[in-house]
Amino acid sequence: MSGRGVTMIVTASVSVMAAFAGIALVGGIRLNLTLSEPLGIWRIEPLSRAPLVGDLVFICPPPTPPFQKAWQRGYLRRGLCAGGFAPLIKTVVALPSQHVAIGDIVKIDGVVLDASRIRKSDGQGRPITPYSGGIVPPGHLFLHSSFASSYDSRYFGPISISGLLGLAKPILTFDP
Repeated sequence: MSGRGVTMIVTASVSVMAAFAGIALVGGIRLNLTLSEPLGIWRIEPLSRAPLVGDLVFICPPPTPPFQKAWQRGYLRRGLCAGGFAPLIKTVVALPSQHVAIGDIVKIDGVVLDASRIRKSDGQGRPITPYSGGIVPPGHLFLHSSFASSYDSRYFGPISISGLLGLAKPILTFDP
């Protein structure tokens, strides 16, 4: 095959992949490569109601200094949210007016949250400071992942609902 033929094939392949990526982004398709939830292909389903405890959601972290530091430490991926962050996939575990207590574990309104042990350091041995606890304010959600090393509200606290993209629905996922 001539050099021109190879160039045409490569160009066509790249164009098809770019078109698929564009369609996926517009269609709410996302690839999860973090261990907070199963790896694979997910869809963002628009939410036509208020979020509920137990909802698995996609949410954009705000471009604040704590999330900038989290990105620098490798807790967050790059993506299309403000600040260049990728959306997080987390489970809603507390809503506005609920009380979150942080000790060695998390309690929501006095009930122990499963798989909520608080880590004193991250995977590289750097200290990590937990959220101090309190009442989830109006317009915010407290998020959690049962993955022990998850960067979630145990550490960054309640997050504004303004970044909520929708429900997280698995398409093709697997646990590593």
